[in-house]
Amino acid sequence: MCLAIPAKVINVSDHMAEVDLMGNSRQVNIDLVTEKLDPGDYVLVHAGFALERLDESSAQETLALLEEVAAKGEY
Repeated sequence: MCLAIPAKVINVSDHMAEVDLMGNSRQVNIDLVTEKLDPGDYVLVHAGFALERLDESSAQETLALLEEVAAKGEY
């Protein structure tokens, strides 16, 4: 099973973006995202690639669910 996680875009440069991935700063490739990305946007990240841009409410809902599962040790 694969899991993609929402991350908040911090900086964008060329083909890469720095994102906040659940409190960790990571560099991800953004070539697969067709929309323009700006700091503050949310993207769905898997294996070092941003797959698509997400609206903030969907990203926050998914992050809350992931945190709830992790807190219960159900992973």
